[in-house]
Amino acid sequence: MELTFYKYQGTGNDFVMIDDRAESFDLSNLDLVRTLCDRKFGIGADGLIAIRNHPDFDFEMIYFNADGSQSMCGNGARCAVAFSHFLGIVKEKTRFLAIDGPHEAIISGEQVELLMGDVQGIEAKSGDFFLNTGSPHHIRFVEKAEGYPVFEEGKSIRYDSVYAPGGTNVNFVQPMAEDEVFVRTYERGVENETLSCGTGVTAAAIVYGAQHQQNQVKINTLGGKLSVKFQSNPDGSFSKIWLIGPAEQVFSGKIKL
Repeated sequence: MELTFYKYQGTGNDFVMIDDRAESFDLSNLDLVRTLCDRKFGIGADGLIAIRNHPDFDFEMIYFNADGSQSMCGNGARCAVAFSHFLGIVKEKTRFLAIDGPHEAIISGEQVELLMGDVQGIEAKSGDFFLNTGSPHHIRFVEKAEGYPVFEEGKSIRYDSVYAPGGTNVNFVQPMAEDEVFVRTYERGVENETLSCGTGVTAAAIVYGAQHQQNQVKINTLGGKLSVKFQSNPDGSFSKIWLIGPAEQVFSGKIKL
């Protein structure tokens, strides 16, 4: 059996995309998901996304991390929107379903603006911070992110007993300007640093913006530039959270299963 696939990336976060509206891909075969995401034995990606029909939405995004686990993925969702636009499912605007609920998005060329879910608040963690932006994120501010031991420190926090059993993603954030930060991410499910993480930069922007009275924050990652805008509410929650950045098709092909 041959599988047609497409490869997309959003600021270096890369994904195997499958048009599964016919529901012929076995989503329960996690070994296959892991193999397809393997950079030596498969296509290679941070995650795999299947696009399926849904009676109440334009489409449903079913996302898997490279290890077969599932979560919300902000950059993956932006790429899924771009892929659905390529397939002709959606035009300039869409409403779709992900694992954490409904989302909206706007497509403008290679830029995709994604409406994220509301965030209930920010929790202090011994000088660091924690919040859930569809996936859990531990935020630590550092002075020199470029040389920071992201893998070692990220892995230690990711597996800390306080986050057991599910663990957490970890973001290391360096302020660059009043409305700009540099973010590096250790991503659970990939179990390594990724070039970018959509839910992670969203979390970093909310914490930094809340501290500096900014409702729009520019983000630099190893894979490119994003921006996040949001509304702060009197009860400490955040809403109208938009993740904005590029999403592009890299290549397509067929692989024997």
